[in-house]
Amino acid sequence: MTERVPVLFCDGIIEANVLNGVVRITLGQAASDGKPAPCGQIVLPLTQLPGTANAMVALVKQIQDKMKEAAEKQQGAAAPASPAQPAAEMPSAFKFS
Repeated sequence: MTERVPVLFCDGIIEANVLNGVVRITLGQAASDGKPAPCGQIVLPLTQLPGTANAMVALVKQIQDKMKEAAEKQQGAAAPASPAQPAAEMPSAFKFS
């Protein structure tokens, strides 16, 4: 049985800083006034930042590949006489490891 871990939703990064070899990345959510409000913080050793960043870049690439694949499938399934192709929809779910 796996333990539950905290889940944070963020709209972006408010700030990041490094102090004593530790990276602190403050995550933000859009508040009701539209301004970002802190919602959590990622804290990791500076030595782990390159690996973490590379993993995020790889995830973005995989998502872009899935979206491109979905768009190609959608275009292939569209009727040939269709004058306009609708925008590709994001797959509802997929998992990466």
